[in-house]
Amino acid sequence: MFHNTFQSGLLSVLYSIGSNPLQIWDKSVKNGHIKRLTDEEIQSLVIEIAGANVSTSYITCPLDPKKTLGIKLPFFVMVVKNLKKFFTFEIQVLDDKGLKRRFRASNYQSCTRIKPFICTMPMRMDDGWNQIQFNLADFVRRAYGTTYVETLRIQIHANCRIRRVYFSERLYTEEELPHEFKLYLPIRASNAVMNSEAGPSTSTSVSRGLVNY
Repeated sequence: MFHNTFQSGLLSVLYSIGSNPLQIWDKSVKNGHIKRLTDEEIQSLVIEIAGANVSTSYITCPLDPKKTLGIKLPFFVMVVKNLKKFFTFEIQVLDDKGLKRRFRASNYQSCTRIKPFICTMPMRMDDGWNQIQFNLADFVRRAYGTTYVETLRIQIHANCRIRRVYFSERLYTEEELPHEFKLYLPIRASNAVMNSEAGPSTSTSVSRGLVNY
């Protein structure tokens, strides 16, 4: 999708505000829902993915299963709300050996497992809104000893609310982020962390202020 796009800075693949925020995403729902609603905490539109089974309710990008994202930016960032239910997401990447690797993070797993083509890891989220920062290049290097080339696909499962999903060339401070990439909340900063016994680590944080949209 983005193979021929100049990639630098920030590249957004989902923003909950707009006429069709899931335009490039495919949706799958069983015993649940995927809908846009107003989150009472931030008083703004968000995408909610909910389901009795996390594996059967999800969104995936690109929409066409035969296509790949082709995003070379190494940082994956997702602004999501902790609904205090099971939640998982998965990122498929390509490394310099030409191999496809999948990284799956979930809040119901207790330890990291590394297999040849998939690495699963636990994720801890704070209450409320969290900004997940995932250093893909670091994860690929530490888990497999190879070099990150590009991201092929993203899959976000129940249960969560999503504000924004984007890639970046580096981690930006709150002051550096454009206004529309910031999440404004009326209470203090929240953090979430995914831990990996393999060495890869990702810390997540979100700044909270008070601004009306």
